[in-house]
Amino acid sequence: MSKPTGRVLALLELLQSRVRLPGSELAERLGVDQRTVRRYIAQLVELGLPIQAGRGRDGGYALAAGHKLPPMMFSAEEALALTMGLRAARELGLHGILPAISSSEAKLERVMPTALRKRVAGIASVVALDLKTPKQRAASPELLALSTAARAQQRVRLQYLDLHRQASTRELDVYGLAYRGGAWYAVGYCQLRQDVRSFRLDRVQAVEALPVSFGRPADFDVLGYLTHAIATLPRNHAVEALLHTDLATARRALYAEMGVLEPCRGGVRLRAQADDLASMARDFAQLPFGFSIVKPAALRRAIAAHAQALLTHMQ
Repeated sequence: MSKPTGRVLALLELLQSRVRLPGSELAERLGVDQRTVRRYIAQLVELGLPIQAGRGRDGGYALAAGHKLPPMMFSAEEALALTMGLRAARELGLHGILPAISSSEAKLERVMPTALRKRVAGIASVVALDLKTPKQRAASPELLALSTAARAQQRVRLQYLDLHRQASTRELDVYGLAYRGGAWYAVGYCQLRQDVRSFRLDRVQAVEALPVSFGRPADFDVLGYLTHAIATLPRNHAVEALLHTDLATARRALYAEMGVLEPCRGGVRLRAQADDLASMARDFAQLPFGFSIVKPAALRRAIAAHAQALLTHMQ
């Protein structure tokens, strides 16, 4: 956003998003000096916007409380980002959120100029999003309740159904939420298990906020924990294979949930869990490097059967 007019509009958006912002932060986020920020503020005041300036060399700026702002304006890039984001949201498996997405799209279309609306519609009609199909639809109220608890660092009580549909009550310190492998998960410290655990949102029956606070571990990687937990979840078959490549190449070729990778003598060791060996055989068949199956022998037979089927179809 190099044009001064664009920066003035960006400044207005920043003032709408926060109660008060110091001049130094505004300057940094706009890529200008503080003298220029003061000039932009003066331009907004001339347009009739009631902006309050704090005292001091680096005094903050804020819009007067209760002021009704003019309609939103979007650049072409902002409108495209919003449109693509709303399309992606349709695929994320949140039950009950479609009406909100539709109303948001309608509002966005209403505020865009005709030329920009046609341009965005033209791009959206030829851009495809390949998001992993959700396994189950998660309820948006639970997502909102758990994300609020995570942000406030407030403990919650869950009514939860496990994989076998057995009900339990859990008290959870929610560290964060993530979408992985076609499902939404809450990750946090479970008081019952006295350890970090993940919970599928489509199995959460109720959420109750408790008057207990907690401290979130610094730099906790919610998605990293969840990816490892899914890859190591016990299943019908324990799989071990030696990949004849380096670690970086293996990570690019395998999806994260397939298993845990570790460098070893002669290549990279893959440790995984599988319910369907035929499906895993197809995954191995797509690898761009050689490999050796350590266990189970049934997986070697499944890969051989898959290879034979491919040869048969080619004849």
